[in-house]
Amino acid sequence: MTKKIGLLSYLIGICFLSSAQNNAVIAVDQLPVEGKNLNYINNRLPLKQNALLKLPVGSIVPQGWLGKYLELQKNGLTGHLGEISAWLSKKNNAWLSSDGKGDYGWEEVPYWLKGYANLGYILKDSKIIAESKIWLEAAIKSQRPDGYFGPLMLRNNKPDLWGNMIMLWCLQSYYEYSADPRVLTLMTNYFKWQASLPDSFFLKDYWENSRGGDNLLSVYWLYNRTQGNEWLMDLADKIHRNTANWRQKNDLPNWHNVNIAQCFREPATYYLKSQSSDDLKATYANFHFVRQVFGQVPGGMFGADENARPGYTDPRQGVETCGMVEQMASNEILLGITGDPFWADHAEDVAFNTYPAAVTADFKALRYITSPNMTISDSHNHAPGIDNNGPFLMMNPFSSRCCQHNHSQGWPYYAEHLYMATNDNGVAAVLYAASNADIKVGNNQKIRIQQSSNYPFEEAIRFVIGTNGKTIDFPFYLRIPAWAKQAQIKINGKTEKVESGAKYIRIDRKWKDNDQVELSLPMSIVLNTWTANKNAVSIQRGPLTYALKIKENYVQKDSKASAIGDSKWQETADPTKWPSYEILPASDWNYGLVQNQLTAPDQLKVVKRAWPKDAFPFEADAVPISIMVKAKKIDGWKIDENGLTGVLPLSPVASQAAVQEVELIPMGAARLRIAAFPTVK
Repeated sequence: MTKKIGLLSYLIGICFLSSAQNNAVIAVDQLPVEGKNLNYINNRLPLKQNALLKLPVGSIVPQGWLGKYLELQKNGLTGHLGEISAWLSKKNNAWLSSDGKGDYGWEEVPYWLKGYANLGYILKDSKIIAESKIWLEAAIKSQRPDGYFGPLMLRNNKPDLWGNMIMLWCLQSYYEYSADPRVLTLMTNYFKWQASLPDSFFLKDYWENSRGGDNLLSVYWLYNRTQGNEWLMDLADKIHRNTANWRQKNDLPNWHNVNIAQCFREPATYYLKSQSSDDLKATYANFHFVRQVFGQVPGGMFGADENARPGYTDPRQGVETCGMVEQMASNEILLGITGDPFWADHAEDVAFNTYPAAVTADFKALRYITSPNMTISDSHNHAPGIDNNGPFLMMNPFSSRCCQHNHSQGWPYYAEHLYMATNDNGVAAVLYAASNADIKVGNNQKIRIQQSSNYPFEEAIRFVIGTNGKTIDFPFYLRIPAWAKQAQIKINGKTEKVESGAKYIRIDRKWKDNDQVELSLPMSIVLNTWTANKNAVSIQRGPLTYALKIKENYVQKDSKASAIGDSKWQETADPTKWPSYEILPASDWNYGLVQNQLTAPDQLKVVKRAWPKDAFPFEADAVPISIMVKAKKIDGWKIDENGLTGVLPLSPVASQAAVQEVELIPMGAARLRIAAFPTVK
């Protein structure tokens, strides 16, 4: 039987439990923020310590479906974007220039590189690593005597630092992988240059002004790895005061969807220096406010198909692919800062239910906008139904410019955060996926954790601890998702009951080679009601939301002819090798769920099938699990005058249609879908 303790009791009891019991299993609400991890770098004073510490890139190698996803990225759009995108052409590219002059010197190269390079480090792919090194070497060698580096970008005669913020993240990952000291030298000199700029010249352009929190994180990163640089704390204050104000009660400085997903965390980032609870609360308030107004939909995101607009809150409104991956990254960062498993739950919500549908199953094309209710994905202009003019619903590898490059970070960053180190020299499994992880615990003692599972399509998650024949004492934490009401743990086959409502389970043990832990997270069906969106409902089982399976008709199009207007591609880019697709519905979609079956959602029929042979479950015809429900067609619910799925009718709806049994599949596997349903009487 587990015991549940608060943080204070937990800290007092650590020594006793470790010495008195060989196998203490304890429910904890908070992770330790005191103590010093001997193996990984945390924030140093005056910064507040993170609750969880990211492991160096390459420490975790995914297997199973997540490993398959990274292979698809490598063989698909991410790995071959250098053959397509004009921004990645090496001819006269400003990112390869020693003096900052040339073409294509803004966000696109580092957007792509931060996911592409990390993909190489994780997969240990020598070709990707070598290609990444070309761009990274050029960035390092581009630094001028004053400290400025990279392309010379001026807006109103003031330096635009946004592109460099992204490249700093690329360089930080490269340092994790290589320990190349030139990264620290470059960042030190660059931040001295930033410190010398007058406030009137600093972070004044729209994008950099919104996203200064990313610059702030890099300042902390350098501060923690170098000595005698206390001036960086003054720079941190300067960045904060010149960044857009993300502390406005019930308002935001702007409503661009990617800015929201990326920048709402800036107050929590500054909280590490200010240590003011108001700063941390502001980030939570931002998150909940956006979802209260524009996020009354399944899938974790919100309606802002470019910008969130009053009155455009129906689940047919979507979000950019950029917004999805930035939200995932924000969740992972906030999980580290706070240790709050809320951010891991939300990372899974977006990663499992929204992001997979933004790309084709072969990862060779993506679209700009994806919605919870999306019954057509064509090449037409749908403005003003969406807040932009152009073919923004098209699956096109030549198009979408920002998302075309920025998508690359989504799965690599997610994979890097499956495990995180704790301040008591332990390790926490915070996101679940089959993987092998090499981790340091205790006092520089190396272990390997092998995780096997088809989660989130399976309830059991199995861990095998490798200690190289030694006995090693360290705490192992397991995150318990908020939806998991009856989690169970087995240690070497012996069941340990987990108290309901536990946020983490801490296993204190003298671990031996091949010790085994099995975490069981029973999944029940839950009905979510979206009162603010016409009383619509969605069906959730565990972390997966389920959507109507609509037969998808893929119509191939020319990628150049159907690209968004600001797209640019290389002369040698071959649209026959990289085709685009419209996805059109080949079956009815305008169904409402019969109301009387929803009073006992756990009685709905769950159908389980064999795991797909290619280990890829995010494809409509390959899903290993689905739910059968009774539904009726709603004749008045149709495609509207802008070519979009009609807004939801108010539930409950009267329908004279016959009752049918329809299939719901995991929302992330449905490129066409209805995930927020009306109900019918």
